[in-house]
Amino acid sequence: MKGADAVGGVNLLGLRSHNAALVLDLLRTAGADGISRLELADRTGLTPQAVSKITARLRGEGLATEAGRRASTGGKPRTVLRLVPEAGHAVGVHLERDEMRVVLVDLTGAVVGERRAAVDLGAGAEGVVEGVAGEVGRLVEGADAVGLAPVGLASETGRASETGLAPDVRRAPAASRALTVGSLLGVGIALPGPLDHTLGVLHRVTGFPQWDGFPLRDALARRLGVPVVVDKDTNAAALGLAVRGEGGSFAYLHLGTGLGAGLVIGGAVHRGARTGAGEFGHQVVQLDGPPCTCGNRGCVEALCLAAAARDDLPEAARVLGTGAGNLVALLDVDLVLLGGRTVAADPDVFVRGVAAVLEERARRVGGAPVPVRLAPGEVAEGAAQLLLAPLFGRADG
Repeated sequence: MKGADAVGGVNLLGLRSHNAALVLDLLRTAGADGISRLELADRTGLTPQAVSKITARLRGEGLATEAGRRASTGGKPRTVLRLVPEAGHAVGVHLERDEMRVVLVDLTGAVVGERRAAVDLGAGAEGVVEGVAGEVGRLVEGADAVGLAPVGLASETGRASETGLAPDVRRAPAASRALTVGSLLGVGIALPGPLDHTLGVLHRVTGFPQWDGFPLRDALARRLGVPVVVDKDTNAAALGLAVRGEGGSFAYLHLGTGLGAGLVIGGAVHRGARTGAGEFGHQVVQLDGPPCTCGNRGCVEALCLAAAARDDLPEAARVLGTGAGNLVALLDVDLVLLGGRTVAADPDVFVRGVAAVLEERARRVGGAPVPVRLAPGEVAEGAAQLLLAPLFGRADG
């Protein structure tokens, strides 16, 4: 997240205080009803004096404001504070093999703008970078309002035809989209792995070996002039789910143009030492099975996608359930969540099919089956949380 100081407006990423992050997170979860300083002190364990200093600073930064008064059990009514959602924004990009979805969210994670565009990961890194930058620029209308005027995003509007993009714009009402006093924290990019989350460098993306070693984070940061964070699509989605309150340990299985898993263990995203955790789709479940784009044979991903391609979704769900069963046996997670374009084509079939496999396995060992649910939300929203989560004290952002 280097280069944050260059962003205009409120220096949100400069709020490094752990205590301030605790207070901000409580303001966020309190919503429009707000929370009093006394309640903040009680729930954080901080002294009332410390809370007063922190909230004064947050109000000075435009991040918090008074939300009225609340009756007290004794003494004068308590002043209630709330988060100012429009004080800052983040962009999340879900970059699939053939399509991108770009969202602009406020500090609460609510989507205030959205764009979709066709894209081809095989068309070359530089063209894709220009396409992403163009879509981000067009989404963040009135770029000067968030301190981006010097980077000239608007000047790239005419390049859409060069990258083969076919944009489809969806926007929230104008009043919701106003980027008034805040700054853009940056852009989170979520795409298929494998990749290095720490360095923002792609490895041999399955089916697209030409991306191997490409420094996507740095290339986009130079192009946009704002901080950029890169992660696997499944990790971003899992982070978004955890931030929205999905507790405990769970596995998010994403079946779209590929198959992967995002793992949350003990409330934190588990990426592994080399961002290699969750390469779920390339576990071999059928020796000498059909070839997979990764070079192996009989991978869960190859079998799932082949079944979906012939419109046999029950079989795709059964294969997915077999892989999920292996994952549950290995990690003993509390919950399996399903998402992705292929799942969305018939979510009931996938939820029932995966659950049936897990229930059968549980019966054989005499245990309770792990529940299976459809995941709320989208990957792009999770990508935006790569920027937002650290602001609210989540180090796994």
